[in-house]
Amino acid sequence: MRCRHTPATPSGSDPVAGRGRYARWSGADREVSSATMSTILAYAGAALAEISGCFAFWAWLRLDRSPLWLVPGMASLALFAWLLTLVESEAAGRSYAAYGGVYVLASVLWLWLAEGRTPDRWDIAGSAVCIAGAGLILLGPRSA
Repeated sequence: MRCRHTPATPSGSDPVAGRGRYARWSGADREVSSATMSTILAYAGAALAEISGCFAFWAWLRLDRSPLWLVPGMASLALFAWLLTLVESEAAGRSYAAYGGVYVLASVLWLWLAEGRTPDRWDIAGSAVCIAGAGLILLGPRSA
């Protein structure tokens, strides 16, 4: 009878075997690290594309800008949708839910950097909560 904590495969075939229960959280597996970085970049690009596209509509409807603003706005929204498909996830809904936290943070950054308004403590606290939620959704252990 085998101990339940003994790796089922030799350590040579499993990159994290024998390194403990939380080896994947410690950055021991470069493949996970690379996938995480790709996800972060895809989410950051998607957030910029979505906010830019939505701002084009805002500029047209609320700031009386030319309807020509909608051309790059629509292209930006299409780019946003495509970037979300690049995220490694078994379920679209989980990917979109985690993205929601990134979107909130990016929107507060847009408020500050593009609109020149300083975020208050509630903007910052809300963004932190949303990013923590996104992290839980993305990095939480899943049952097999």
